[in-house]
Amino acid sequence: MNSDLKHTRNIGIMAHIDAGKTTTSERILYFTGRVHRIGEVDDGNATMDWMVQEQERGITITSAATTTFWKYRDQLYKINLIDTPGHVDFTMEVERSLRVLDGAVAVFCAVGGVEPQSETVWRQANKYNVPRIAFVNKMDRSGADFFGVVQQMKEKLGAHPVPVQIPVGSEEDFDGIIDLVEMNAIMFEESDDPLMNFTIKPIPDFMKEEATEWRMKLVEACAEMDDSILERYLEDHESITADELMAVLRRRTVEGVIVPVFCGAAFRNKGVQRLLNGVAAYLPSPIDVGAIHGRDPRDDREVMRKPEPDEPFAALAFKIATDPYMGRLVFMRIYSGTLNAGDTVLNVRTGKRERINRLFQMHANKQNPVETVYAGDICAAVGFKDLKTGDTLCAINKPVVLESMEFPEPVIWIAIEPKTQADIDRLAIALGKLTDEDPTFMVKTDPDSGQTVISGMGELHLEVLIDRLKREFFVECNQGKPQVAYKEAVTTSCTHRELFRKQTGGKGKFADITVEIMPADNDVTGLTFVNGIKGGNVPREYIPSVEKGFREAMMNGPLAGFPLVSLKVILKDGSYHPVDSDSLSFEIAARQAFRHATAKCRPVLLEPVMNAEVVTPEEYVGDVVGDFNKRRGKVEGMESKAGARVIKAKVPLAENFGYVTVLRTLTSGRATSTMEFSHFEEVPAELAKKIIEVTTGKFF
Repeated sequence: MNSDLKHTRNIGIMAHIDAGKTTTSERILYFTGRVHRIGEVDDGNATMDWMVQEQERGITITSAATTTFWKYRDQLYKINLIDTPGHVDFTMEVERSLRVLDGAVAVFCAVGGVEPQSETVWRQANKYNVPRIAFVNKMDRSGADFFGVVQQMKEKLGAHPVPVQIPVGSEEDFDGIIDLVEMNAIMFEESDDPLMNFTIKPIPDFMKEEATEWRMKLVEACAEMDDSILERYLEDHESITADELMAVLRRRTVEGVIVPVFCGAAFRNKGVQRLLNGVAAYLPSPIDVGAIHGRDPRDDREVMRKPEPDEPFAALAFKIATDPYMGRLVFMRIYSGTLNAGDTVLNVRTGKRERINRLFQMHANKQNPVETVYAGDICAAVGFKDLKTGDTLCAINKPVVLESMEFPEPVIWIAIEPKTQADIDRLAIALGKLTDEDPTFMVKTDPDSGQTVISGMGELHLEVLIDRLKREFFVECNQGKPQVAYKEAVTTSCTHRELFRKQTGGKGKFADITVEIMPADNDVTGLTFVNGIKGGNVPREYIPSVEKGFREAMMNGPLAGFPLVSLKVILKDGSYHPVDSDSLSFEIAARQAFRHATAKCRPVLLEPVMNAEVVTPEEYVGDVVGDFNKRRGKVEGMESKAGARVIKAKVPLAENFGYVTVLRTLTSGRATSTMEFSHFEEVPAELAKKIIEVTTGKFF
């Protein structure tokens, strides 16, 4: 089994929107023989974009997994492939995929280069230490610049890109690739059979000088990282063999030090086979990644699980999908041990046992049943009763908690209501299934109006979810206007004493606490609770109740009932009654203290601010900047790229609804924009006053 594991690759395709991820994935499936017809995004028949919403919009919404095989150097490699979305609204899909992958292929558009979402996914890959190789796609497009993209990777991503290929020509004249490791040319030819559209030839004379120069840079990059190569380089650099270079490149790629760069044009079937060779040659196997670290929930000590079939079983559930026939499909990455259909495992979060009825190997939305899965596999299972994204599953007698995932807070919400009485029950079931699937999608009931409020990562995110309600679950909804998910914060500190007393004859209620409330430290979210009680003025068993009271009270801020981003509370003193005091009394006292004290700490309203980036022709720059100024935006920089201007700005989300339509009008449809959440910022006082008045109905 271990020898197989050595030849297993768990990889993801990640990139900015429209860089060509799904097109590259489709070619990988075709060239590996997994499909016998090339699917196209533009035709709406791509294998990996199987959702109706994906096919209509031509974008990837949900990450799709498949397993395929590729022969490289007479060895068969098993490739578990996940195609991830590029749109910022679905960044959570990228996050949870990268958490369980061993390596990634970062796709860049040869014209657009390193775009905003490229930077986001790169940071996500850094967070989970995922080794990468890069593929510069669309080399046949007008304005393609391979070396410009390599330079941008250095400047914008802080990466160490090392080209292992250089293109022969570009744009319409993109005719081939020079392999700098083997020092030969792969020349593309017109052919009815995409599998045979190239021949391997000696390097053409007009490219020899450039190829020699870049080969030297490749050897130098390897020499910097390996002493034996350095010695050879100083003596006779021409004696360094391709295998020696590849060994160093592989080792340093697995360590995350360098990023080998490939090039091609996936749509024209150029360069994808070589990219597959690169996946096999440079990206890590589960063995290279090594043991995963976790904690034993019984005594909190650190434990390790090696990627071996005879180790105790451990897996991470990284995605939940609803299948109309199967019910809840749970996607898992198996880190250690072996799992058979029918086995019972432990869910560490709930402490309950779960029986696995059936196991599947996935191919987009199709399930292939399997009896057994092993360490290093990515699979799907059915049979779970209570499971959430990020849960650890493990052997019953050897519990372990693996690092879970953190998901961003929603920034936008809308109110929805079912159209008919029959839709009411169906809506509750459907929303339950969608929240199971998507941790960034939240549902709550507004306590004042009784409306169902749904929150998500952007307009497109909520639009897709409402469309799914209609098509998958047959629920028709009326929806309100999109609203901003505001937050609140305190800006000063104060000390407050709260006495809660209720005497009714017989056993009453009593709690007395003195607390200091202040803003939390920078970059800390949620409640920071410090117990400063000395001498037992408040018994130890009541302290958690005080913390719980404050934590729950934070969901409703003092200004307009929006949640507080962060808060620091120090419990300084207090007293209790031996008969009347209980946990509930201290919890109520904490809630009242929160309400009274936060009102004195100069509370402010916070709004989500977005990073906006607009690529526009030169003649529209003035109009775009003027429009940003109207929207309370701050233009932070401007640069030229491929004959256009790139404008970067920070704009409050509240001013940004429907921006894409306005931008099209301003620029005659020639500009493009991207947005992603940046941070929360204080709302100007006049505007805050209006928001509070509208939200609470109180007028100042």
